[in-house]
Amino acid sequence: MSVIPEVKCRRCGESFSALRSRCPNCGTRRVTQSARTPGTTPSTVKGTASYERAETNTKWQIIFGLILVVAVILAVIIMVSTSLNGLDNGTSNAKATVAPETLAPPTIDMPPTPSPTPTPTVDSIKIFNFNNEIKTDFTMHMGDAPVTLTATAYPVEQFTDAHFTWKTSDDTLLKLTPSDDTKNCVCEILGTRNGGVSLTVSCNGTDFSLVVYLVN
Repeated sequence: MSVIPEVKCRRCGESFSALRSRCPNCGTRRVTQSARTPGTTPSTVKGTASYERAETNTKWQIIFGLILVVAVILAVIIMVSTSLNGLDNGTSNAKATVAPETLAPPTIDMPPTPSPTPTPTVDSIKIFNFNNEIKTDFTMHMGDAPVTLTATAYPVEQFTDAHFTWKTSDDTLLKLTPSDDTKNCVCEILGTRNGGVSLTVSCNGTDFSLVVYLVN
């Protein structure tokens, strides 16, 4: 056991001999502890005015400390109560809130549907030949040149673009070219048999018929 005591460096913590004045590791000067006993202050001696003042200050510090603790506790209680009331009010308001009614989409006014223009009624149909002669029944001889017939619907001002359909009762004797959707029609004899053949022209549901007599 070493007779010389060791001290510990206050900076690096290295132990070294108490005979050294500095730490051999970091060079820090060793501080020698004072052996003096500190003197007493008047405030620690009972019966003195300083001691009384110190006692009074200590009491007031304790009182202020208690007041501060109570104030903090009250503030915490108030904050918690306010938060709980806010939550309750929020819940009640959420329950009392009525869901807004779903708004119906705006009604779009559609433009009125135009009424269809009524189809005019054909009062009558007349047939003309190339000489603008009105034809009713007429006669064609074997070997005659084809006859061009023109149909006209009345009233004329309402049927400027009228569509006509031509037909015959016997297309082996009388040929119509063309026969559909035209106001002009070429009528030509095909057979060699005498007799009458019906020729009909139609427009908008109205028909007009005549007889073509075939003669050798």
